[in-house]
Amino acid sequence: MPSSPSPSSSVQAARQSLADRLRELRQAAELSGTDLAAAVGWHKSKVSRIEKAVQPVTQSDIRAWCEACGAQGQADDLIASLRVAEGGYVEWRRLEPTGLRKLQQSYVPLYEQTRWMRVYQPHVIPGLFQTAGYVRALLQAITDFRNIPNDVEAAVEARLGRRRVLTTGGHTFAFLIEQCVLDYRIGGATVMAEQLRHLLEVMSLPSVSVGIIPVSAPRPMWPVEGFTVYDTTQVHVELLTANVTVTAPSELNTYFKAFDELSALAVYGSAARELVSGALAALEAQ
Repeated sequence: MPSSPSPSSSVQAARQSLADRLRELRQAAELSGTDLAAAVGWHKSKVSRIEKAVQPVTQSDIRAWCEACGAQGQADDLIASLRVAEGGYVEWRRLEPTGLRKLQQSYVPLYEQTRWMRVYQPHVIPGLFQTAGYVRALLQAITDFRNIPNDVEAAVEARLGRRRVLTTGGHTFAFLIEQCVLDYRIGGATVMAEQLRHLLEVMSLPSVSVGIIPVSAPRPMWPVEGFTVYDTTQVHVELLTANVTVTAPSELNTYFKAFDELSALAVYGSAARELVSGALAALEAQ
């Protein structure tokens, strides 16, 4: 099976781009790596490691580098680039130090600003479709697994509050869900049955398109990691350990292509509703 590109490669590309700009400043100042290291009081190998993007650079490193190169006026722009690189790959433990509520709330501005959202979900019901019971079960499992402070009830309320974008004007949504997600019993049979009934309801919203990829579908496009596309400017990928933001044009195009090819595998309308109804009937028959 083909492997998908690393969603963190755009982060490394951003770090290398910053390193390249620092090297160009050094060369423009006609300083060798040894000269620069001596000027700022570093071991000479540090300059080489920074320029190869092997060693993370800090804000103080950037300011010292720019001063040694006589380019103090460029320090602020380079520090802004550093913040972009650091924000591309963020471990969950950094995002969830006090629990999950603040993280759930932090997405609201992005959701409200996005006109066209595309979501591919191979593991769980998409967040904007989740019921209170489903959210509670899922966030409790995450809290327990990551051993973070328990603010699940507040986080549930925050996540449910994001659903208002589905019914406010100016937003269009396209969701792709692997059929197997319909059978995963997050929260148990009762919670899952309620979730599937709610899914059938939201599938009729005028702003929403929902495709279900049948397990029986031939797979010229293999299942990949779940991802969300915000307009055409960024993609978020949720890994087990970190949240990745992809902004490099070449990688964005890869995700756009993946969404299009996965869309071609899905069924829509009454055929999609039949798959959801079938999963619901199987639960209710037990």
